Amino acid sequence: MEGKNQLVVSEFLLLRFSEKLEQEMPLFGLFLSIYVVTVIGNLLIMLAIGSNSHLHTPMYFFLSNLSFVDLCLVSTIVPKMLENIMMHSKAISYAGCLAQMYFFMVFTCMDNLLLTVMAYDRFVAICHPLHYVSIMSTQLCGLLVLLSWIVSLLISLLHSMMAMHLSFCKDHNIPHFFCDLSQVLKLSCSDTFINNILMYFATSLLGIVPLTGILFSYSQICSSILRVPSPEGKYKAFSTCGSHLCVVSLFYGTAFGVYLSSSTAHSSWKNSITSVMYTVITPMLNPFIYSLRNKEIKDALRRLTIRPTFSQ
Repeated sequence: MEGKNQLVVSEFLLLRFSEKLEQEMPLFGLFLSIYVVTVIGNLLIMLAIGSNSHLHTPMYFFLSNLSFVDLCLVSTIVPKMLENIMMHSKAISYAGCLAQMYFFMVFTCMDNLLLTVMAYDRFVAICHPLHYVSIMSTQLCGLLVLLSWIVSLLISLLHSMMAMHLSFCKDHNIPHFFCDLSQVLKLSCSDTFINNILMYFATSLLGIVPLTGILFSYSQICSSILRVPSPEGKYKAFSTCGSHLCVVSLFYGTAFGVYLSSSTAHSSWKNSITSVMYTVITPMLNPFIYSLRNKEIKDALRRLTIRPTFSQ
């Protein structure tokens, strides 16, 4: 009897934001603009860091990786959404949904871990400046990024492989604009107890541990800054981590907003709007935060844009 109620799912339907046709083209224009700005902004950050030897330091090495991950994150979600709007479709194939879910988990996990590594880098730079070069060696920086990739890839692979064994009922409408693991699990006819336990465990582990590390790092940073005697010294010390602190606040602020909205609000539209801040708006704003608050990045971007003019 159970088998009769289960179907071999070939596709899911992403319900997006609006059912009104007249709102689709404005939404297409809005998300296309956001995507273009995000791609250009993060590419410029990576090019500026890569082309300027003065920026070949641990802090900017981690920043270039963060820009790459943000670029990949929006490219996992937005192009499919734009395609569906243009084709007046809501469908995403079963394989496409699993792939989107997997890469979304990989890049959000990488964002989380990279922000933690960057907080540790600022902690060492401000609290142990005399030992900074010896501690944050090229080998350690490469190892930290490699371990972040390994953890992200393995955890996402485990979630995806377990999701592949789920069976689904007649309802295959996902009330979201992308394939989110929690939404896919709700559609399954299978027993998802293990999947949910694993999801909550991974979310707690990758949320609480990195956030605790970031809070500890910045508590030590603030304590060190307050001990600096001159106002100029305090400003200089704070300016070296101000951009990262803004990005951390934006990332975790929107992430907690998604969590609270999904647990308290009953409107899928509200959940989708909150998720946009976390998945699309944050990667777009990160390059602006770093370029506007960081003189070295601004100088590198200026050289990058002026250089072709002189070469002509």
